[in-house]
Amino acid sequence: MGGVISAGDEAAVLARVRGGETAAYGELVVLHAPVAKRAAVFLGAGADADDVVQESFVKAYRALDTFREGAAFRPWLLRIVANETRNVLRSRGRRARREESAVLHDAVLDPADQALSNERRAELLAAVQALPDQYRLVVTCRYLLELDEQETATVLGWPRGTVKSRLHRALGRLRAQLPDKEVQR
Repeated sequence: MGGVISAGDEAAVLARVRGGETAAYGELVVLHAPVAKRAAVFLGAGADADDVVQESFVKAYRALDTFREGAAFRPWLLRIVANETRNVLRSRGRRARREESAVLHDAVLDPADQALSNERRAELLAAVQALPDQYRLVVTCRYLLELDEQETATVLGWPRGTVKSRLHRALGRLRAQLPDKEVQR
């Protein structure tokens, strides 16, 4: 998930970048690259995740003048990652699903996630991947990327109520698909 940085520290780094200290942007890249890569992978970029992340950071840098002062950088960046991932998916079709499974097992997951049995994790990820896009995206943001409701709304560009309703429906579908498993309410 990257390191921990306070909103004030992040704002100070952003101010340095805006003030012409381009090297300071590297601090934001180091901090947010791990979650950006997980987002790209879980949203479907698969083997193209590194390219998506790199392009997202470039686009974010170029658009810093549109970034609202005082806002959180991570949700803004992850929205760019989500958009870039959609662009990649559109350009190459749906073949990424097979590649995504392979990438998920290559040290993208946190150690806590790895503590789950491989079989159970694979079963749960397969169930999430089988969800329609709108449900898969909301589950990915809330549970796999551990974003809160507002951050999820920002990343996906949806109203907060839509996030709530789609998450509720998605969890219902997962409960139906995995009746003998515990699906968080």
